[in-house]
Amino acid sequence: MKKLLLLAGLLSVVAASHSQEVLLSGDEVLQRALEANTGLKISQAAFREAQGEFRQTHSLFLPEVTASHTGIVTTNPLMAFGSKLNQEILTQADFNPALLNDPQRTENYATLLEVRQPLINIDGLFQRKAARYKMEAAALQAQRSRDYLSLQANAAYMNLQLAHKAVAVTQKALRAAEANLRWAESNYRQGYLQKQDLLEVQVRVSEVRNQWQQAQSQVANSSDALAVLMDEPVSAVYVPRDSLIPQPAAPSSWSLSEERPDIRAMSLAAEAYSSAYRADKTAFLPRLNAFGTYALYDDELLRFGADGYTIGAELRWDLFGGHKRLGKVQSSRAAMEKSQLEQAQYYSESQRELQRAERALDDARARLDLTRQALEQSAEALRIRTNRFREGLEKTADLLTAEANAAGKEMEYYQTIFEYNYALAYLKFLAAGNTAPNGETLNP
Repeated sequence: MKKLLLLAGLLSVVAASHSQEVLLSGDEVLQRALEANTGLKISQAAFREAQGEFRQTHSLFLPEVTASHTGIVTTNPLMAFGSKLNQEILTQADFNPALLNDPQRTENYATLLEVRQPLINIDGLFQRKAARYKMEAAALQAQRSRDYLSLQANAAYMNLQLAHKAVAVTQKALRAAEANLRWAESNYRQGYLQKQDLLEVQVRVSEVRNQWQQAQSQVANSSDALAVLMDEPVSAVYVPRDSLIPQPAAPSSWSLSEERPDIRAMSLAAEAYSSAYRADKTAFLPRLNAFGTYALYDDELLRFGADGYTIGAELRWDLFGGHKRLGKVQSSRAAMEKSQLEQAQYYSESQRELQRAERALDDARARLDLTRQALEQSAEALRIRTNRFREGLEKTADLLTAEANAAGKEMEYYQTIFEYNYALAYLKFLAAGNTAPNGETLNP
């Protein structure tokens, strides 16, 4: 048995030498997660994408300006005559029918500046509104993702706290079991204890040592999960600075706000679909655009011997598009109605989830009081049985049962604290403006 204890201690030292312990607070976890988490960066990129799409709609108010320089060589009668006309070099001789029908090689270089200014574009205005709603919804979704990540970080940190509490509980149970084993071995050598009782104590020590090893592995797993959340290398073993204690009591009633970021984002998405539908309906209306060109012509490269300008306006009305626009209107209307139904369904489900979370908090609060009382009672029962066992008045099996019960009740108490703290954090998450992205539900 002593060899086994020595081997276990040696393995623990070796394991500790390969992993570095790092103290970490809940605020540090949250800060690092918000700075480095990939999922949050993705939501921020989605907002920038929507922002870029909205900026494209500035073209409804700003002119399009293009400049070009073109050079041609032609013997085409029409092109040759028009080039000389633009260059303002026509003479009486150029009206000779023989030259008109069979012109000589003619060069023309044109520098053209074109400006197009939208004036009236009703469907474009509704498309701009749809893009703005989409951008605002993406901003709220990014905020939503940030709040969701905060809840994830909080839950991961509480898991780490619970894992370290499991190590502490099993270490205490292991020390007590080893003390009982030493006492049992001494009494067995003196003939005061039977072999069966000694074996039972030895089995109990092995069981507790196995539980302690599993608790150590859970600490490593929780540390790895935190490292991934913070985008850190998976190597260190994190130790919480904060104790696992019940958080301050919450309000007795909670309500769901329509201004919660995800619910507001759903509302804006419905507005975006509505604007898109109105844009498709008003696509039947005419569009009015102004345009202007200024051109420079010459028969030599980069020379500007003649110039001219054109200013005008265009009223364009697409009367029939082969039912393409009618089908698009039907599709956008269906999308609008679908988004409105999804919005109502999402709000209803969020309300139900809030009520479920509130009941879960009440249940956890009640269990917290019960497990605290059970912990105190089991600790006192173990103390009494241990004293009676040392005096030879208690059976070995009863003592071992009391030990297991006390350790189990202590672990159950810390598990209930975790469940209560998480239920409170999740309820705040739901009431203050958060549910999981895409309607997911986060579970510890």
